[in-house]
Amino acid sequence: MITQMAIAIAIFAVMYILLLALPEHRWIVALVTAVIFMVLKILPIENAPGAINWNVIMMLGGTMATVELFIQSKMPARMAEMLLVITPNVMWAVVALSLFSGIVSAFVDNVATVLMVAPIALAVSKKLNTNPVPVIISVAVSSNLQGAATLVGDTTSILLGAYANMGFNDFFWFQGRPGICIAVEAGALMTIPVLLVIFRKEKAKVGSNVETKVEDYFPTVLLFGTIGLLIVASQFPNKPELTNGLICVGLAVVGIIYESIKAKNKAPIVDTLKAVDYKTLLLLAGLFMVIEGITEAGVINKIAEIFVNVGGDNVLLMYILIVAVSVVISAFVDNIPYVATMLPVVTGISAILGIDPYLFDFGLLIGATLGGNITPVGASANITGIGILQKADYKVSTGDFMKIGVPFTLIAAFTGALVVWLCYA
Repeated sequence: MITQMAIAIAIFAVMYILLLALPEHRWIVALVTAVIFMVLKILPIENAPGAINWNVIMMLGGTMATVELFIQSKMPARMAEMLLVITPNVMWAVVALSLFSGIVSAFVDNVATVLMVAPIALAVSKKLNTNPVPVIISVAVSSNLQGAATLVGDTTSILLGAYANMGFNDFFWFQGRPGICIAVEAGALMTIPVLLVIFRKEKAKVGSNVETKVEDYFPTVLLFGTIGLLIVASQFPNKPELTNGLICVGLAVVGIIYESIKAKNKAPIVDTLKAVDYKTLLLLAGLFMVIEGITEAGVINKIAEIFVNVGGDNVLLMYILIVAVSVVISAFVDNIPYVATMLPVVTGISAILGIDPYLFDFGLLIGATLGGNITPVGASANITGIGILQKADYKVSTGDFMKIGVPFTLIAAFTGALVVWLCYA
């Protein structure tokens, strides 16, 4: 007799295959799978709305809108130009642009970061007659690297924050120890020598000027206001569940209304709402329901048991296994569904081993965030950067990408994972 668990596993496996095969329709795949789960009563229909983490959906949607206003203000482009003015040559310009991308992506979505910084890198490369391919690849992988540094830096960070009940400050200092941000930044610093070696022959002068004018500083105030309020909210342990989501959505609404009043038309409302990635929000909603279904069917506990059977009761071996598997899988699979699936799994593993889950939670995020840098298709930011190059008639091979992505990933993942282990083992 086929058990409900077996049916749930089979459907979940098919869903994952379709997520890989149909990247443009992932949201449909997830929602259809959730409906099938409800029809088969793997997930009771009355439990479906409660399975969705509305705080995550609101945080992500609100942040997307605020970031769009920030981009439209041209402040990121101006900041990048100001950074280039102080760099002596192309080699250090690439390092500066990459670090700048990483810092921005700690607070802004990775794809948005690439869209902001890559055109500047392309313009500088053309001006200096330098091949822009490795430059923009460096920008893309750097933006992926630091997305896990803060609560609002990436979708996976928002997922971790909601699942582990972590506030904004917890990413910097958590339970009396350095937070995951410290591990991510340590990995970022170790990538500087990698960039210096790769671009060691690029010694031409930059000579850039600050040409972009910013006439609207309100979006910048809004973005930093969002971060500030999230920090304040972190000080209240018993705050309402939707607090962070309401902060992000509320300030986004304020920004949209302000820009609409200023423009004296509805264009800012339409443009900003169009820029919100609704497909990602729907994908997450579907995944939340699917994961609740496989959890109720006992699949999550079963996967946790398999990991424990492989790693035994050796915590170090289990930690290495989680990080390594996350790096490899995220090189080919989008890290959003992977992290959403694995967070309850690593919590189950921690329970079986009788330890706090944070070591494995942070190891999971380090591996999943950085693993996408190995291949051109491992992260949306990589695809975006390559798309910008292709529009400018530059060809990008997998080998071109991996020459930078592989050493970048290995040094950053090793460093970040080591810092997490030293702090939380």
